[in-house]
Amino acid sequence: MSGGASAAAAKARARISREEALLSDLRAGRPLGRAAAASLVWRLSFPTVIAELSTIAMEYIDAAMVGRLGAGGAAAIGLVAATTWLFWGMIRACSTGFSVQVAQEIGASRFASARSVMLQGVVAATGSAAVLGIVAAAISAPLPRWLGGDQALWRDASRYFLVSMVAFPVMQFPYLGARMLQAAGDMKTAGVLNVLMCALDVVFNFLFIFPSRHVSILGAKLFVPGFGMGVTGAAAGSVAAGAVAAALVAWTMFARNRHLALRRGDALRFSRDVLRKAVRIGAPVAFESAVMTGAMVVSTAIVAPLGTVALAANSLAITAESLCYMPGYGISSAATTLVGQAVGAARGAMARRFAWLCTWSGVGVMTFTGALLFAFAPGVMGLLVPDAAVIAAGAEVLRIEAFAEPFFAASIVAGGALRGAGDSLVPSVMNFASMWAVRIPLAALLAPVLGLRGAWIAMAVELVVRGALLSSRLAAPRRWLLPALRTGGALHSSPSE
Repeated sequence: MSGGASAAAAKARARISREEALLSDLRAGRPLGRAAAASLVWRLSFPTVIAELSTIAMEYIDAAMVGRLGAGGAAAIGLVAATTWLFWGMIRACSTGFSVQVAQEIGASRFASARSVMLQGVVAATGSAAVLGIVAAAISAPLPRWLGGDQALWRDASRYFLVSMVAFPVMQFPYLGARMLQAAGDMKTAGVLNVLMCALDVVFNFLFIFPSRHVSILGAKLFVPGFGMGVTGAAAGSVAAGAVAAALVAWTMFARNRHLALRRGDALRFSRDVLRKAVRIGAPVAFESAVMTGAMVVSTAIVAPLGTVALAANSLAITAESLCYMPGYGISSAATTLVGQAVGAARGAMARRFAWLCTWSGVGVMTFTGALLFAFAPGVMGLLVPDAAVIAAGAEVLRIEAFAEPFFAASIVAGGALRGAGDSLVPSVMNFASMWAVRIPLAALLAPVLGLRGAWIAMAVELVVRGALLSSRLAAPRRWLLPALRTGGALHSSPSE
């Protein structure tokens, strides 16, 4: 390379972020030492960890807002929550099927192919969301009755579900766009947009849930407008926030991102290979989501006969624990991106290094958060409920589960790394076996004897088993990495530009 060309390349590298420079080195086959690889893991993980924590924080605030309407409001939303998660699981599966391919195409420097996959993913996910929205609208009226809810909850639960799901094509777009941006290595923008959407959700919920009123601030009365829609307003507020976020994500993805912004000549062309691979990656994720949601329903049914205190403590402890494991999901997103791009670049050794660096990082972070959970369990529960009996029961089970957090971290992050290589079927089967062959039978056996404590012992044992299973899969690269490297993530032979 001439001196002028070298200088031009140096100037180009100076204009991009440190993480993009390291990703460029990865795609180009340049060596990445341990320090550089670790730096890249944390640079990509940190924004997603912050985004996940912001999501949980806003969910706490949302719950507090709805809680001001009384127990009936929270119960109405909780009644349809599992069904909502099931629908979201289908969309997450679709997004994963395409975003993993985008990461692999970018890793191979096939940027035009990455944009083609992105466009196909946008159409497929939006179309799927529209179909799911129609199905949800059709079942929204009888759903609360099917779920066995008290008749007093039917109206609010049905309306909340209907408003949320009719807008599903819009609501899913911020999630889809964030996954595409993450696949391209732009974790910061995806994280900032997620935080913004969470903040807007709180603002819009404040306006939609409560009626117009006067509030006193430092002795002065201030008029605050509101629509007074109650529980339905919580859904409307989330939809409004999602619409704003969808517009911003679309603009960022299609016009601003370094690799995904559309160029002249880019057009929507469906590829049988792309769609087939999306189904191969996404279908097991959809299956896993259905399995996990079903298991949560069964677990709740096992706990319900233990009484109101146990049921409340179980529900609130699950919410409290989310602060512990959401950082793991942030690191998992980074693992999917890094392993996907390394596979696309045909760098098997780097794919393995990133997989284990991310996994051990997740284990370290969640071991720390698990220790905090153990130490401050009563205080965390006290933030969520004033009842002393519920606080005591919840704190006890949180301290049991805290010991399993390192293994839970291994399962979360190893699963993300394996998905980056397109290996989603076996991890999904492992999750299914762990949940239904360990947690559910053990909880059914222990809960009648040990009460809520028994159900959470079963959970802790199952998380240890799940972590061991997925770690063993990660430790066998011939089973998940070599098949991916044989194709090199290749689907097209488009120019890299």
